[in-house]
Amino acid sequence: MKKDKNNIETKDEVNLNEESEVAADTEIAENEIGDTEAEAQAETGNQPDSQIEELKAKLEEKTRLCDEYMNAIQRNLAEFDNYKKRTIKEKEALSLDAAIDTVKAFLPVVDNLERALKAAENMEDNPLKEGVELVMRQLKDCLSSLGVEAIEAVNNNFDPELHNAVMHITDDNIGENIIVEEFQKGYIMKGKVVRHSMVKVAN
Repeated sequence: MKKDKNNIETKDEVNLNEESEVAADTEIAENEIGDTEAEAQAETGNQPDSQIEELKAKLEEKTRLCDEYMNAIQRNLAEFDNYKKRTIKEKEALSLDAAIDTVKAFLPVVDNLERALKAAENMEDNPLKEGVELVMRQLKDCLSSLGVEAIEAVNNNFDPELHNAVMHITDDNIGENIIVEEFQKGYIMKGKVVRHSMVKVAN
């Protein structure tokens, strides 16, 4: 029995020694881990601040680039808008010039019809006169639908933008630069002169 008791005590001592060794090893390991973490924190302690500064710098650079791109886009949009407006105006001007050239080609026909009607003023119940009047009305309606208007001349002030003075007279009973006679009717189309009026101006 004593032998067994001694064996049990020996085993207990061994177990205690083993537990002490394990505890010691654990403490050493924990200390080593703590030291490692401390060293890691010491090494990376300044790293977050530098990373923040670096990110700030990159953000500022990206913001600057975005502003440059936005300004470039806005300039391009403004230039494109101006280009569209300019192109529309040029097309309208070309279209108006082409229409004016076409109308100008018909004006001699209008002049001849007016002369024919003037020559037939005293004719009554004349089918030919009525036919010419009908053609004249239709032609004037066509010109009016295109925006063509006759230039007012007689008894109006002379305007070199609208009238072409081919004769002058002196008459104290008439004001200065007053148109007294029209030799050829002038026309405008959408504010642009198709043909100047040929007139006689007083004083």
